[in-house]
Amino acid sequence: MACVRFLVSGKVQGVLFRASTCEQALRLGIGGHARNLADGDVEVLACGTDEALDELGRWLRHGPPAARVERVTRATLPDRNVEGFSTS
Repeated sequence: MACVRFLVSGKVQGVLFRASTCEQALRLGIGGHARNLADGDVEVLACGTDEALDELGRWLRHGPPAARVERVTRATLPDRNVEGFSTS
């Protein structure tokens, strides 16, 4: 399964970003996690089909209504099987 790491910057903590990302990922059949980083960014590890990852990437550029996304970076990771999605 294809995997990517997204780093999302802006006003993305304290605005239900991780929970909303989890909802989107599960809807798209993506496994992985979303977690807050000490610098204020959110890291999203996502594994799924190329189409699902592209759609999640598009959603991350806006996030939930209270978020203000300034930047999303995407890095390809080695393929792996990941089931479920957590917000640790």
